[in-house]
Amino acid sequence: MNKNNIYQEYGDFVFRYLLTLTNKHQIAEELTQETFYQAIKSIHKFHDDGTVKFSTWLCSIAKNVWLQELNHDKKRHQLTESLNDMKTLTSNLEEEFFRNEDKVNFFKQAHQLSEKKREILYLRLLGDLSFKEIGSIVGKTENWARVTFYRAKQELRKDVIRYEP
Repeated sequence: MNKNNIYQEYGDFVFRYLLTLTNKHQIAEELTQETFYQAIKSIHKFHDDGTVKFSTWLCSIAKNVWLQELNHDKKRHQLTESLNDMKTLTSNLEEEFFRNEDKVNFFKQAHQLSEKKREILYLRLLGDLSFKEIGSIVGKTENWARVTFYRAKQELRKDVIRYEP
């Protein structure tokens, strides 16, 4: 088998075979080139004893090249997904840091409130209790709990505005 004529003789055949596998013209062209590169490298392994046609041998190389490409695509896709997951994790960690930083600032400011206002604030925000339940707990009215909570929020907002650069 003459190495110089292989591509001219079988190039179109291998290309059409790969095109049926990939359904993409450019990928089929690239894989055809890789197929002939691999075939030239291992042409000494082909024995023309009549049991296997040369075109069949080329198609088996083409199929292996295609399967390798699929495997590489799969790995690239997994790597891309992994990197995207890392970006998401990193941004989630950043968001969590700032949320925790906000919590620390919130509790520092809440600690400056009077004991009653702090208690009402905690019961409402952390205990997720209604104003009626809060009033019942502290022995006051629902309206008292609502007004005290509102005043505590106003005081916190005033502190936030005062502390901002």
